[in-house]
Amino acid sequence: MNTTEQVPLRQIGFFFVALLALLCGLPLHAAEPALLLQPEALAAVYSGQETMRFSISWSGGIKIGDLRLSLAPAASGGGQVITARVTDYGIFRAVYPVDDTFATLISGPLKLPRRYDVLQIERGKTVRRLTRYDQRTFTASYRKQEQATETFALAGPVYNEFSAFFITRALRLDQAGQQQRVPVFADKKRHLVPIKVLGRERRNSLFGTVPTLKVQPKMAFKGLYDKDGDTVFWLTDDACRIPVEIRSKILIGSLVAELVEYSSPACPQRLNSASPPGR
Repeated sequence: MNTTEQVPLRQIGFFFVALLALLCGLPLHAAEPALLLQPEALAAVYSGQETMRFSISWSGGIKIGDLRLSLAPAASGGGQVITARVTDYGIFRAVYPVDDTFATLISGPLKLPRRYDVLQIERGKTVRRLTRYDQRTFTASYRKQEQATETFALAGPVYNEFSAFFITRALRLDQAGQQQRVPVFADKKRHLVPIKVLGRERRNSLFGTVPTLKVQPKMAFKGLYDKDGDTVFWLTDDACRIPVEIRSKILIGSLVAELVEYSSPACPQRLNSASPPGR
């Protein structure tokens, strides 16, 4: 979330770890509730070869960019890497050119981040950020450009924005109103982000009209992109938990990300799907 095996050994291992989590919960910290995970979703989401492309529009109208997300085994052989790339599109390229890349190294049964590299190229300016996480000592170190490294003491383990999004897909999301809290390190602080299930909806998507889970993380931080309201996303209501649409309010209007390409050997019913050219 290798590919030649019908049931990868790593996926089997994830299943049994997740089964334990389902029965007794995997505690993030002694003072916090355990994250309750769905074993089938955990196996599918983190199977190791998933790619997605989203078309980003402003307020559901003018297309302004693309978001590409992937999860693959780390080249070093330890853990997995979530890679995200945001690029501009069309007339927006002349107004605000963007080419941002984010890479998060994750590992362990809870898929916690160990390293987070950010390369942002916007309006011709290049900015690099590096965050390292020590999930045993509950510390995070952060460096921007060549500035001095800052170290932060945390109240427990943390995710970043992208690893939190992936683990949210693997949570137990059984009933409307159900809520869990995911710890996220953003804006130099640890936040406990409530993840709430708003309900089930049939949604038009890349795969046709499909049953989905409507999920809302209540984020009290801005992160790398300023937000001025809630984010809501729709996940396929199956083990794959594929995000078919994401909506996030910003200072003016909202951003809408629609899934237009998808591939994952763990989800053969959705394999190599793509929208018509030009979407």
